[in-house]
Amino acid sequence: MALDDVSTADLLSEISRRVDCAEKKERRTIFIGPPGCGKGTQSPQIKRDYCLCHLATGDMLRAAVGAQTEYGKRAKEAMDSGALVTDDIVIGIIKEAIDAPECAKGFILDGFPRTLVQASALDDMLSSKGQSIDAVVNFAIPDAELVSRITGRLIHKASGRSYHESSPKFMPKVAGKDDITGEPLMKRSDDTAEALTNRLVAFHEQTVPVLAHYGSRVANVDASKDKNFVGGQIRAALGTA
Repeated sequence: MALDDVSTADLLSEISRRVDCAEKKERRTIFIGPPGCGKGTQSPQIKRDYCLCHLATGDMLRAAVGAQTEYGKRAKEAMDSGALVTDDIVIGIIKEAIDAPECAKGFILDGFPRTLVQASALDDMLSSKGQSIDAVVNFAIPDAELVSRITGRLIHKASGRSYHESSPKFMPKVAGKDDITGEPLMKRSDDTAEALTNRLVAFHEQTVPVLAHYGSRVANVDASKDKNFVGGQIRAALGTA
């Protein structure tokens, strides 16, 4: 978009936001929770309020491959050969991402670490930069509630905003369209009850132990509540924006 296409009001608002961001404290945060817990709903607003970047593992991987970064090329080689993208490649992609200007005030890491091995590798990488994770937000929610959430979930791919096709609280204003952009919403191919069951087994066996690894830095939020209430709990955990 050309600068001439931006209204004066929007331009002044963005300048004000950037000045405000310069005064924010740095925060390096992990969002942990099972599929459908609401991380994608909360991340965009928390990102904006705290001037953080939102690092969703899948999005970062695709962006690195598309940009042909060093680790993006390695990831593409692995995927093209049918191999798994190794933890060291993902850590490298995260390092590339957090070195970007938009991550100057910190980040929300979403989808990583999923295991204790990954958590240790992340800690080592941040330590080499004189940094560490400040807070871990645990989106606590009963497994039984996730089935209805997942099977009706609709996603705005570009932003990560999520909706529900039948829940009055989370339905889009226009069926099948994102409230902000009007762009089409999509359903993920793995948003099925069967896939959810398998993902929950992996989450409880591999990811839940990561919470103990971070100990006192973990803040538990009741992710079964209304999204505004959940947002309030996250802000209480992170401190004043």
